[in-house]
Amino acid sequence: MPVVLLPVGTDDDALDACLGALDAGTPAGTRVWLADDAQAGPRGLAIIERWLARTALQADYTRRPRMVGEVAHVDEMLSACGDADVVLLAPDAQPLPGWLQQLSACLARDAAIATATPWCNAGETAAWPRLGEVMPPPEDRERTALACAALPPLHPELPAAVAHAVVLRGSARKRVGGLDAASFASWYAALVDLSLRLSGLGWRNVLCETAFVARGGEGGPADGDMDALNARWPTFTPRLATFLMEDPLRQPRERLHALYAQADLPERQRDLFG
Repeated sequence: MPVVLLPVGTDDDALDACLGALDAGTPAGTRVWLADDAQAGPRGLAIIERWLARTALQADYTRRPRMVGEVAHVDEMLSACGDADVVLLAPDAQPLPGWLQQLSACLARDAAIATATPWCNAGETAAWPRLGEVMPPPEDRERTALACAALPPLHPELPAAVAHAVVLRGSARKRVGGLDAASFASWYAALVDLSLRLSGLGWRNVLCETAFVARGGEGGPADGDMDALNARWPTFTPRLATFLMEDPLRQPRERLHALYAQADLPERQRDLFG
């Protein structure tokens, strides 16, 4: 399984919900790294301490003495993992059952895949149930996960990976080097830049339609990040606009609607998420 990387944020309630979802939807023994860029306050630290004491995951926690910034912090995390495959989660992400198995299987299906992004209720190009819209997290998580797992794993192309959750192939990431912390202040923009550099070397940035990771809200760029992106990648914004207008993922999104409506959860199917 890929290593799960979780940068710790300042929202204690989001952290608590994320850690609970990780425990509920991730196989026991999975390696998880909570990395704190001097963000968590006393309540957040207490939440992490309690979680570490009871989780069945193979979890570690580190805290920097001083904040270095979002992109530099994530880049340090990625560099520390070498050429291992990793999944990076947003601090407010809530993975649904089976998510990590599905993302791992996605990488295994095509050696050209460098990044794979699961569906999300606030996932921009990877959004479900509506493209480009922020919707509430799914109420029935097991039903949603089961419907996703029933989709054909075709893994269509995305304009770039999306920051709610992304699995990164370690060998591809090593080829293109680290994140550009000098040019971008947000992981959102740095991930787009990384995706486009990967694409330029022939790698693929795809949707993992068989997985779902919920989120409390949509991420976004920091001030100046879009100007820097557009200067470096002038064709990206027009490509993104075309994607949103033409909606090439309409068919798998509609198919997921249908599967969700048909899904049931007999005991014999629960082992999909064990």
